[in-house]
Amino acid sequence: MSFRTALSQMRSGFHPTFWVANGMELFERLAYYGQQIVFMVYVRNKLGFTESEAGALSGIFGGLIYLLPILGGTLADKWGFRQAFNIAFSILGLGYFLIGSLGMDAFAGVYGGMDLYWLLMIFLVFTAFGGSFIKPSVLGTVAVTTNEKTKSMGFAIYYWLVNAGAMIGPTIAYFVRDSYGNEYVYVVSSLSCFAMLVVNLLLYKEVKDERTQVHETLAKKITNLFVVLANVKFMIFLLIYSLYWIIFWQEFIIVPYYITDFIGPDEPYEIIQSWSGAGAIILLQIPINWLTRHWKTRSAILIGFAVSSLIWVIIAISPSIPTIAAGIVAFAIGEMIQAPRYYEYISAIAPAGQQGLFQGYAFLPIAIARFVGDPIGGWLYQNARTSGDPSLVWYSMIGIGVGATILMAIYNAVVQRLEAKSA
Repeated sequence: MSFRTALSQMRSGFHPTFWVANGMELFERLAYYGQQIVFMVYVRNKLGFTESEAGALSGIFGGLIYLLPILGGTLADKWGFRQAFNIAFSILGLGYFLIGSLGMDAFAGVYGGMDLYWLLMIFLVFTAFGGSFIKPSVLGTVAVTTNEKTKSMGFAIYYWLVNAGAMIGPTIAYFVRDSYGNEYVYVVSSLSCFAMLVVNLLLYKEVKDERTQVHETLAKKITNLFVVLANVKFMIFLLIYSLYWIIFWQEFIIVPYYITDFIGPDEPYEIIQSWSGAGAIILLQIPINWLTRHWKTRSAILIGFAVSSLIWVIIAISPSIPTIAAGIVAFAIGEMIQAPRYYEYISAIAPAGQQGLFQGYAFLPIAIARFVGDPIGGWLYQNARTSGDPSLVWYSMIGIGVGATILMAIYNAVVQRLEAKSA
């Protein structure tokens, strides 16, 4: 196929709204990861909270960001994706600004005498509600603006742009933090979201495709949750996966603290984390997919777990900028090995007629990891810093990574034996 033919298919196979939605997703992820990378340091150094308190706040925000889309998708279907984007970007733009305003001298008189912890909690929950509409609206748009030939490429473009945002956002955050302060990173995130609100109002055109639309009530969504919870095999799988994501999100909890406190407050930890992680995925995802294409699904997931767990082993050898970067790259390689097979496996184990339902809960392990893992990371680091011995953190994370890998190996063995018996 010639380049001209391929380009022609790209033009005809994607509705213009596809590019609008994915462009907005790029800037939304830029805003999200930009603020996320500075959150822990901002909350501690500027707002005066402890690492444990910062971890608890981060867990609430991150957990809701990944849990609420399960219900937010219902409202997006009801209102239409364009209206859902309007609401999402309006709330996100205002929410990020409110979070940043807590650390600005100009607002000191406004918040004087208030309990900043609970005020920040309110701002975070409010912002997370806005963010709950983004993923279902973008993924829904991809589904209705592609055809059978371009759908796979459409989701690949979406995944690539998510990682581009995860790399660009923290990079911008470093320069803003270095020049103005962490609180102004939230101003950038706010402006990014308000800009996308304008783009949505001007350029997004609603696309309807009755073949792909599923209208479910909120009550039905809640019923579906109990259907998923009742599937023991699936829930065990998701709980093991939540351990995997706990060790990932410590890149945003522990790494910023450690670099700031033990290596240097001016070190560009934002760039180190984003370019090592998202940058590696952008460059290596396609080659790794090709190299591992013949691996069995469960084997690929297990190997991905093992490789990703090396992040904290590598860092613990000699904690420094090079080992932190190398550890993050190792995790990214493991993620690239297992991530595409994760959705494939969920589709395989879902009961007949429930594939869509089970895929809708694919983000549940990340929500669990944020609710549980962020507070654990903050607590571990606070105790390690108090004692002056960060090894507590490394050994704890190594334990979680190794434990997750062993549990996944046991899960695979048990499932394989049960499948052999049933055959």
